[in-house]
Amino acid sequence: MYKHNNHTDQSLSMSTPEERWPPAWTPELIQREVDALKDKPGAMLPILHAIQDRFGYIPDAAVPIIAEAMRHTRAEVHGIIRFYHHFRTHPIGSHVVQVCRAEACQAVGGRRLEAHIRDKLGVDFHQTSDDNVFTLEPVYCLGNCACGPSIRVDDEIHGRVTAARFDQLVDELATTVVEVK
Repeated sequence: MYKHNNHTDQSLSMSTPEERWPPAWTPELIQREVDALKDKPGAMLPILHAIQDRFGYIPDAAVPIIAEAMRHTRAEVHGIIRFYHHFRTHPIGSHVVQVCRAEACQAVGGRRLEAHIRDKLGVDFHQTSDDNVFTLEPVYCLGNCACGPSIRVDDEIHGRVTAARFDQLVDELATTVVEVK
């Protein structure tokens, strides 16, 4: 398992809520996101994306707010959230690690890499490490097929990833110091 020797926990505890990622949500902030988009045609997906982009996930308490504004049932909103694998309903870690599970990556060692990543982070897919630093998610193609096995860490795609390269990436991320201004 990776060594968690960074100073982010102490630094984050001294930061203001606006500086934390993901920021704390409130019903008022959810309502603002909904109100900004609800009158656009096909607004449901943009609303869900906006909420997740802002808070890192879609809180359960957002569902009735969205349902009322969009004149849908709560079940319909839940159904849309569950249908799209991109949407999360639980908080995520500071870094999201996505592992490509498509055939091209599997053919060049993707399964071995998956096992190593799960072991290194101490979590399975759709889980977050105990220290809330890493969330592990499967994806079914990163569009980097010629350079497999591939992963995406936050918004950066890495190709031809080996166990050693993954360990290096995790160690770099886990030892990053957050400065408080």
